[in-house]
Amino acid sequence: MKCGRVSNTFERVGLAKRFGARIGSAAEMSVMKFCRECNNVLYPKEDREQRILLFACRNCDHQEVADDCIIYRMEINHSVGERSQVLQDVAADPALPRTRNVRCANCNHPEAVFFQAPSKSEVGMALFFICCNPNCGHRWKD
Repeated sequence: MKCGRVSNTFERVGLAKRFGARIGSAAEMSVMKFCRECNNVLYPKEDREQRILLFACRNCDHQEVADDCIIYRMEINHSVGERSQVLQDVAADPALPRTRNVRCANCNHPEAVFFQAPSKSEVGMALFFICCNPNCGHRWKD
């Protein structure tokens, strides 16, 4: 089955539309595909020479041709209340390391949890802090 050009990362939805692939909604999304050889998840992959969509295993060399040329893109929008609850949950997580060597600039609380995560504005990882004061939840990066 010939398909339009698609992206492995599903980010080129406009490009996929231009080449004729149909954009599906999450409500009509099909089930995940698994490798017949090792039972790992199969990921979409394009064969640019033959212009077909494949599903490929990242663990072994198994590949199979896609039944349909549909690209799904799921966007999750969180409300402000949901985000603040996540911050409070992170501050209460006993698995994260804590420090008393920093003070919150917002409430002057002497304790914060910290973790490393990829930084959007910089190359590599950044050190993030979240205030442990349950009434604050201020976050900052080092």
